Amino acid sequence: MAANRSATADRRARIEEMRRAEQARERRNRLITIGISGVVVLGLVGFGTVVLMKKSDEQDAKDAAAKAPIAAEKSWDAKKLGRNHVETAVKYDMKPAVGGDHHPVWANCDGVVYKKTIAEVNAVHSLEHGAVWVTYNKKASPGDVKKLEEKVGKTKYTMISPVDDQTGALMLTAWGKQVTVDSASDPRIDAFLTKYVQGPQTPEPGAACTGGVGEDGLGGAGMGQ
Repeated sequence: MAANRSATADRRARIEEMRRAEQARERRNRLITIGISGVVVLGLVGFGTVVLMKKSDEQDAKDAAAKAPIAAEKSWDAKKLGRNHVETAVKYDMKPAVGGDHHPVWANCDGVVYKKTIAEVNAVHSLEHGAVWVTYNKKASPGDVKKLEEKVGKTKYTMISPVDDQTGALMLTAWGKQVTVDSASDPRIDAFLTKYVQGPQTPEPGAACTGGVGEDGLGGAGMGQ
């Protein structure tokens, strides 16, 4: 009897020891799982924070660029620039025109490269829609023109065309805004595009830049707003 009781006690002790060992393993596993989960969560939070900070920094940089003055930029009072739709010739006081009465149909300006002169009355309507018009004359180097054409081709609400009788070799124009730059690498080009493509000067933000006319004067028949 004593021997049986001793054996039973030993079995119970071994079972209890095994139970305690299993509980200890479970606790360790839970701690490890919690620890790994915490590291993953912290990693995701950290990554998300970095992404948000980067986006915030990029937006801050864009906002700063939009507010920064552009050297040698010329401005006209937007309130004094006519916005009537006319189908007769218009005499503009500046070249290229920065605003004023214009044709009811705009020039296509969704990153359009024109190899020929386009009608100012159509181009001015594009400016009203928030486009930036890049222009050049025969003094501009072919290399600069090519670089600007490539930039325009990748930028919505822009267009480029020759304007032989403008004063500067390379010029950028928005509604009521204009700057002459020295070369295609001039930092004022990106600054002007950042600031004025659909910028605060735009009389009709979001209006179409497609469905208008091309350099041949043909195209969509949509009427302006």
